[in-house]
Amino acid sequence: MNSKNRNIVIALMVAMFLAAFEGTVVTTAMPTIAKSLKGFNLISFIFSAYLLTSAISTPIYGKLSDLYGRKKMLSIGILIFIFGSSLCGFSQNMFQLIIFRLIQGLGAGAILTITYTIIGDTFSIEQRTKIQGWLSTVWGIASLIGPFLGGFLIDYLSWHWIFFINVPFGLLSIFLLNKNLTETLSNTKPKIDYLGALLLTISIVSVLFGVFLNNATLKISCLFTLIISLVIFYFVENKAEDPLVPFSIFTRATIIANIIAFLTSSILMGIEAYTPIYTQNVLGFSPTIAGVIMGPMSIAWLLSSVILSKALPKYGEKKVILSALIILISTSILLKFLSISSSVIYLIIIIFIMGFGFGFIFTVTTIMVQSAVGYEQRGVSTSTNALIRTLGQTIGVSIFGSIVNSSISKHFSKMGIDGITSENIYSSATSSLEIKNAFFTGVHNVYLTLIILTIASFIIATRLKKDKLNTQ
Repeated sequence: MNSKNRNIVIALMVAMFLAAFEGTVVTTAMPTIAKSLKGFNLISFIFSAYLLTSAISTPIYGKLSDLYGRKKMLSIGILIFIFGSSLCGFSQNMFQLIIFRLIQGLGAGAILTITYTIIGDTFSIEQRTKIQGWLSTVWGIASLIGPFLGGFLIDYLSWHWIFFINVPFGLLSIFLLNKNLTETLSNTKPKIDYLGALLLTISIVSVLFGVFLNNATLKISCLFTLIISLVIFYFVENKAEDPLVPFSIFTRATIIANIIAFLTSSILMGIEAYTPIYTQNVLGFSPTIAGVIMGPMSIAWLLSSVILSKALPKYGEKKVILSALIILISTSILLKFLSISSSVIYLIIIIFIMGFGFGFIFTVTTIMVQSAVGYEQRGVSTSTNALIRTLGQTIGVSIFGSIVNSSISKHFSKMGIDGITSENIYSSATSSLEIKNAFFTGVHNVYLTLIILTIASFIIATRLKKDKLNTQ
């Protein structure tokens, strides 16, 4: 790798560290934040708000990066991200935090997709497996540093500072990006598919609101809106001179890859959002320890890239993905055997092994969708994959949130105690042991759902062809 490419990788790693650090700290600190702002019932919305705007902005950033350049759009996204982070730090209640997380998510949409597009532009398939592994190292470092720094900030300052700390990292990433990345843009005036962007936004919002809302009438309205907007979107994109999402990027292999990425993203979100709740609210550990427990997943993710750089060219994407899903099925089953007094070592081992499964799947599915198109469509193809992953995370965390909230209410109802929900669980007269058992029931049901999702993913993956990717 020459010095220019090495500098590009460094710039991307710093940019990715911004999102990785935020994700690690917020996930770990969320129980503390929810308790401080008295909003345990809104935990899923804190994640969903961020993921909602990430989902909406992702395909738009992908297309704009094809038109205006990767560097410019990634820099804009980072600026939006640190602005939203600053606002999150000033939040005084859960509703403010949700609104500001929407802004933060708008910036994250650029970071989480354009970085991988740049990798696809610059490096061969074999190099991509290694470089994506290096990006996973960033997540591993963030997973190890984040909990300690987050715990320190919470203990000695306040949880607000876990958002303020993003600002200097964001400014540093913009500086390195503009110093190291050069690109040649076409002089042709770009044509932006505004109508397509609007219709896709309406479709995404309809899907997510349909998941979040509890009212049956509103759910039906969202479904009706989704169908109408998608039908119109289809005809608009077919006639558009430069469509936001060209349907030529969808082949049998990429469709299956995106479905697997969607389901696996839901599984990952279930682990990242609710394992810290299990370790803190059930096992009784601090936010710092909860974050450290999640760290080995990122380490395994890094190690998986070393294996993948040799295994993918030799065995092909189908065998690699099926092997990864066997890992996730096995570890999801092991999670089901956790108790209110399980060993932390047991949990760490499971999380570590899971990291290999996630590392294999997300790297291979990203490479598959990038390899199916040329440079002029790589941005939109990568961003579409990122959108689908984000939708999987958003819908997944919403469903898991409903499962946990419902499980807590049912747990107390079975004990003859009515009116206890995740919203008032700490203000009620219930004992700490009863609260611990209630949270355990909710998280246990989430882990049971993960088993179903991993098995479904495996069945779908069997439909992949046995062809090996061209690594040249």
